[in-house]
Amino acid sequence: MELFDPRLFSEVFITLFVIMDPPGTVPIFLGLTGAMTGRQRTRAARQAILVAFGVIAAFALFGQNLLDYMHISLPALQASGGLLLLLVAMELLTGKMEEPAPSGNTGVNVALVPLGTPLLAGPGAIVATMVFVSGSDESLSDWVSIGTALLAVHVCLYLSMRFANLIHRVLKDSGVILVSRIAGLLLAAIAVQLVADAVRAFIEAG
Repeated sequence: MELFDPRLFSEVFITLFVIMDPPGTVPIFLGLTGAMTGRQRTRAARQAILVAFGVIAAFALFGQNLLDYMHISLPALQASGGLLLLLVAMELLTGKMEEPAPSGNTGVNVALVPLGTPLLAGPGAIVATMVFVSGSDESLSDWVSIGTALLAVHVCLYLSMRFANLIHRVLKDSGVILVSRIAGLLLAAIAVQLVADAVRAFIEAG
């Protein structure tokens, strides 16, 4: 019996890589962590990856049962994620994300929300993973292939954010502020698209 399915691995990896977009997270990550030191930024990246991996893995295993139990539809999950990202985008555009919190725990907060979820472990990645799991025959080979692909994508995400420190040194503070504004625009567009897709799904379901 085979323990690994290269075709399934490639399908899951490519799909999640496109949805989670490791290169595209760099400007948003820099915008959200602009007030942090290099060490804090590295810790935030590591925490965000662990949170994102844990959330997606949990939804892959128990997501459909949880949503059914709470009577939550996938479009509702998508809309809520879009609204949360829109709030974060407004903070980036107005510069509030660049102000360090009095407690000094900005790294922890940013790593959990919005970096870990819903930016990395967003509705798109969650739904895609749930679709792959439901479409598999739940054999050991399929679980290993899906799990390995999920892990590989998160390694790519971590590397992209880990080397954001180098980008920060090149851009300096003024460059990071500019990137933050651009990231805010991009994040706002992503948020609006998520909400629009959710509304369309609600209309089609009705």
